[in-house]
Amino acid sequence: MWYSYTIHQMALYFFLSYISPFHFPVRCVTVSNMAAFIARFFSRVSWHGSCIILKNTLPCISLRYTFHRSATTQSGLLFSLNKRGILKDAFPENAAQDQLPQLLQSGCQTVYCGFDPTADSLHVGNLLAIVGLLHFRSAGHNVIALIGGATAQIGDPSGKTSEREQLPSDVVEDNTRAIRDSLQRIFTNHELHFHNDSKKFGTVTLLNNLAWYKDWNVVAFLSEVGRRFRMGTLLSRHSVQSRLKSAEGMSLTEFSYQLFQAYDFYHLNQNHSCKIQLGGTDQLGNLMSGHEFIHKVTGQDVYGLTIPLVTSSAGDKLGKTAGNAVWLNRDKTSPFDLYQFFLRQPDSSVEWYLKLFTFLPLAEVERVMEQQRQEPGKRPAHKRLAAEITKLVHGKEGLESAKRCTNALYHSNLQALEQMSDAELQELFREASFHELLLEPGTTVLDACRRAEAIPQGGKGYRMVSEGAVWINHSKTDSPEQVLIPGQHLLANGLSLLKVGKKNFHIIKWLNL
Repeated sequence: MWYSYTIHQMALYFFLSYISPFHFPVRCVTVSNMAAFIARFFSRVSWHGSCIILKNTLPCISLRYTFHRSATTQSGLLFSLNKRGILKDAFPENAAQDQLPQLLQSGCQTVYCGFDPTADSLHVGNLLAIVGLLHFRSAGHNVIALIGGATAQIGDPSGKTSEREQLPSDVVEDNTRAIRDSLQRIFTNHELHFHNDSKKFGTVTLLNNLAWYKDWNVVAFLSEVGRRFRMGTLLSRHSVQSRLKSAEGMSLTEFSYQLFQAYDFYHLNQNHSCKIQLGGTDQLGNLMSGHEFIHKVTGQDVYGLTIPLVTSSAGDKLGKTAGNAVWLNRDKTSPFDLYQFFLRQPDSSVEWYLKLFTFLPLAEVERVMEQQRQEPGKRPAHKRLAAEITKLVHGKEGLESAKRCTNALYHSNLQALEQMSDAELQELFREASFHELLLEPGTTVLDACRRAEAIPQGGKGYRMVSEGAVWINHSKTDSPEQVLIPGQHLLANGLSLLKVGKKNFHIIKWLNL
């Protein structure tokens, strides 16, 4: 939308806009600040005769400019989350400084975030949104995790270079069930292991948007919802513009996604008094659509908050599309692998991740980082990061499992190996062959290797053992005729871990040990 102003009117606008707290406080005015403002200002205007035409961009405001003014705001939840780096932008522009802090301090509010079940597990890229909801819940606000059983069949174009493949409804249903279980597990782990009992805790509600779309027909939806949107606004969204300029273009199905997400927000607003939506920075256009739709229909003010996209050390977004997903479900990424993922993060990322993904007070984060600076070889910050996240996602049992696997694999700890279950061994050695064998009297190392098909038959296999290519339970075994010894070759849990060469693992479960 464009508005026309005279030059005199524009001069007043120019001055008032410049001293606005959304730009710079008056005491901070410098020549360089003024020059930067003029450049930004004239990028938004065009001249028509004696008038200046100003485009109403309805911008969002970056949170880093808005949490430094009032003492009330500085002591609030939004200031705390911004200081941790969890929040990036707020919409509309005046929300972060005035309306949102007042709303959150006025009483219990409801905050929601959506998760489309386009796979049978969420991943680390989704974890920060969940952590954001948990912070709101810890502050006494109610949270809704919305699973997009309907919108998953449409496909969100945000951040995508091509259209998703259409998912069959039964696959979406299976994915929905798996993600619901995962979300419930994480919320429960947080309540058990991270919640301060002295604080009031908000409620958690898990919903599926298929519940309110399954009875809609397309004519009714377009008639009631579609008429509230304007094509110019929808076309201006970054997610739409980037796809329209691509070689593949954009389907009508994808284009309609923002209508559905906007209606989701409206439905939750009307039925659950939800006024705040949380989403990634790539969801800003969808958040704006929801705000505009609700305001048109009800006149209410609602708000959007975005969280930064989590990237790898190489700068790649962590997610399914990038092909580097670290999953939150155990059957896709084990507790050990999740633990190791964060343990292997570069030093430059660990403090940032501690602030983003853990619930440690910032003073505790600084203490851990000081330990890291004093004893970098022991990597205390990396270990704390990996432990906190693994406990949140998989609980204390999952963390203990991750530590057992770490000790068994990297520290050749025989006791840790004995304590591992069959499932843990198979998680740890995903590519390993698993064999269930009867232990016969006099079984030798060579017999075990051949029955597990770990070595070739005949003389070549015999030579591999005698030349030291075979390890059993982390100990080199170079005597083919050696009879298996309980406690050395046969662990108390009835297992033997057989390694041939550097990476060829076999797990043997002795059935009658």
